[in-house]
Amino acid sequence: MSSQQATGPDATAAWFDDALARRVVTTVADEDAGATATPRSAPPAGGQVDDGTSRPGLDVTAVLPYAGSRASTRTRGLRAWMMTAPVDVAALLTPLLLTQQYWRGTLAMAALTVTVFAAGGLYRARRHVSILDELPSLCGRLLACAAVVTIIAALRHDSAAYVGGFARGVTLAAGLVLVGRAFSREFATIARKRRWVEHNAVIIGSGPIAVELARLLRRYPQYGLRFVGCVDSAPPQAPTALPLIGTLDQLEQLVRIVECDVLIIADPSCPELTLMEFLRRPGSASCDLWAVPRLWGSRSHGDHIGAIPIVKVGDITLSGPRWALKRASDIVFAATALLVLSPVLALCAIATFIDGGRGIFFYQERIGRHGKPFHIIKFRSMRPVDERESQTNWSIAHDRRVGPIGRFMRRTSLDELPQLWNILRGDMSVVGPRPERPYFVEKFSAEYPNYAMRHRVAVGLTGLAQVSGLRGDTPISDRARFDNYYIENWSLWLDAKVLIRTVAEVFRGGGR
Repeated sequence: MSSQQATGPDATAAWFDDALARRVVTTVADEDAGATATPRSAPPAGGQVDDGTSRPGLDVTAVLPYAGSRASTRTRGLRAWMMTAPVDVAALLTPLLLTQQYWRGTLAMAALTVTVFAAGGLYRARRHVSILDELPSLCGRLLACAAVVTIIAALRHDSAAYVGGFARGVTLAAGLVLVGRAFSREFATIARKRRWVEHNAVIIGSGPIAVELARLLRRYPQYGLRFVGCVDSAPPQAPTALPLIGTLDQLEQLVRIVECDVLIIADPSCPELTLMEFLRRPGSASCDLWAVPRLWGSRSHGDHIGAIPIVKVGDITLSGPRWALKRASDIVFAATALLVLSPVLALCAIATFIDGGRGIFFYQERIGRHGKPFHIIKFRSMRPVDERESQTNWSIAHDRRVGPIGRFMRRTSLDELPQLWNILRGDMSVVGPRPERPYFVEKFSAEYPNYAMRHRVAVGLTGLAQVSGLRGDTPISDRARFDNYYIENWSLWLDAKVLIRTVAEVFRGGGR
């Protein structure tokens, strides 16, 4: 390595890219030394490249990444459920190969079991893979599903022979599920050890826990993670055994550079609020997030790497299958609502025409998911003087130009029904943050650090903040807090609760 002195984040990133390009591999004699190399292979704190001279206090053992395998670059998109779910389904449907007499019950058993498994987290990725760890949960859920389906079959059929034959098929399917799980877990372990499947991991922190995690990942590939470096809020004052590839404010860029799939929160030297600000950004929010619990004696029921407990942090953005599920529910809801409410829409259109003449629809630019602009559709309740007033006037709740019909439609939120078309087009969602105009998005994003994070998802016809009373002249910081809570805790049931509360607000006339 050159003895030329270079400092700053760019130098650190350049060093890391150069190290990856030359496929740095550490060769050692024993297992423990296999995870280490001399500090000349990693940049010291502050991004300064070591010139190779011996200096007191810097004789620390550095943990370096190893070169990524060619196979793992082609398997980055693979996830645990992609193998376990098909194996479970195949095992549950195997009785149909023997007889099709019980095909309804067999399909019901398969659907119920997969649903219960998914709800119980049995399709989530685990770092420590063991069929013995999963066996109690598997057996309990299989027994519950089999009991439910068998009882229903017994109630529908009086024949003991029929129920007995069906019960034997259910027992066979349950046994094959356990065999299939054992096979899939063993195959996953082999694939990880041979590095056919591994995901790049960045550790957030540079203290003793981070060092030990890096050594464990470097030494044991069966965890399926390839350590590529660590980041922290600032370069450490003392020499560190980890290659510090950057700071937290560079996390988004580093995730892209090193093709990071997993972030592990170890012992960052910054408050949690500051850390979450960086993790919520779109680039880093796309990674799986794991954390070392601070209370080690709390008997965490998560996962572990070596003897270090780790827990999977829920997704802090909506993407992948969860986003597909939300989008599908939006399409079904919007299409059904347009069909059912078509008479109400026609009456609103006639009332708007009577109140204000031609031009019953009002189009206005709003900011949607990932900051993309779109035009929202509403029933017109008044006519602004010009486009500037339309874009910058915060509220017209007490504007005298709003007629009685327009005021009634605004109080009951009937003026927002045309947004169902925006939902069908994909501009909006049924439930989400309130859609706002570009002028106010720019203003609030500058004033409130968490406001821009709302745009991780599509804006909504209604939202958790709105049904919680945060409408009109209410604090923007509170709205942003509720919107981000909704994003990070999303579920179909949460959407259902918001819709139920929205209906109650409409009948109470609690609109603007």
